[in-house]
Amino acid sequence: MSLPPSNDNLILEICVDTLEGAWTAAECGADRIELCAALGDGGLTPSAGMMSAASKLPVDVYAMIRPRAGDFYFSDAEKALMLRDIQMAESAGLEGVVIGAVTERRELDRDFLAAAIESTTLPVTLHRAIDTVKDYSIAVETAIELGFERILSSGQASTADLGRDALAAAVKQAAGRISIMAGSGVSAASAERLLLHAGVRELHASCASYVDAPSPDALENKLGFVAKTGVRSTDAKLVRALRDAMDKYLEAAA
Repeated sequence: MSLPPSNDNLILEICVDTLEGAWTAAECGADRIELCAALGDGGLTPSAGMMSAASKLPVDVYAMIRPRAGDFYFSDAEKALMLRDIQMAESAGLEGVVIGAVTERRELDRDFLAAAIESTTLPVTLHRAIDTVKDYSIAVETAIELGFERILSSGQASTADLGRDALAAAVKQAAGRISIMAGSGVSAASAERLLLHAGVRELHASCASYVDAPSPDALENKLGFVAKTGVRSTDAKLVRALRDAMDKYLEAAA
């Protein structure tokens, strides 16, 4: 299969939940950072201090706006909190926010998402809440109508690689009206398949590795403050490998 011609850059976004991870990603080839807390819970809203510190990074930083782990059906109180957190991200000097919400009928929460977008001058990414909706193509159109800058999605599969066909359909449907960014399980090994088959121009990954947890004798471990399965960190080698795979694809497509 021949590569499609392209003169556009490919964008690599790395999600992180530590300031050290954010700097590692930026220094190793990330174009944009998705700043989170608690990536082990799928990513939650980072603290005000974290946002302020991340605003000094040399790449764009988008803050995750998600008040809790679990589903994306939020109460009125949670929605009010999310709107305040969007303002906090803007005040901190970040370049964008990432948000999503659905209704009980598994549709995008149009009213709340419209209010969220209208509440800020920042560009807004729709996160993988879209992967939980009942009708994917309708949700893509809704995101476009609402004015989202991009959609982060796995194509409603457990990984973006497995959701390539749905992502390709979303790219075709979007027709340049919104960016479709592939995320979930993205690595150097799957980058070419996603770029070529799905036709996306942006990839989202954690590029995380896990180191052994502290000794069982450590007090923090005994008190339950440290996960016994290991400590997560942004891996410089994995970020560089993914960046290199994307650059090689772009060179071959030129």
